[in-house]
Amino acid sequence: MHKIRIINQENGEVIAGHCCLADSFFTRLKGLLGKEQMADGEGLLIIPCSSVHTLGMKMDIDVVFLTSDYRVLHIIEGMRPGRISPVVKNSAQVLELPAGKAGQTGLKAGVNLASSAVDD
Repeated sequence: MHKIRIINQENGEVIAGHCCLADSFFTRLKGLLGKEQMADGEGLLIIPCSSVHTLGMKMDIDVVFLTSDYRVLHIIEGMRPGRISPVVKNSAQVLELPAGKAGQTGLKAGVNLASSAVDD
């Protein structure tokens, strides 16, 4: 999977330094299935996406719904395995993070994020 870095555009804080991009049928299908946990700094950006599920997952995650230009619309903190999120209107992509990361970094609706390429 291609990797990118997700940054809070307002304060320069790195939200996910090693974020995998899930933008094909197969990468979106696999998502985080099979992962036991996410390390600090990891993330998964799913494009296009307006709703997610944690069916078959083994960990809690933070789910950040974004517009196509990376503005935060809605956040679900600590989404537990076996759940289905609501469909978030105007969401074009979803950033999945380790549980607690959204709160640690002060993410909230209206915050603008940005992405940049990461050298593997």
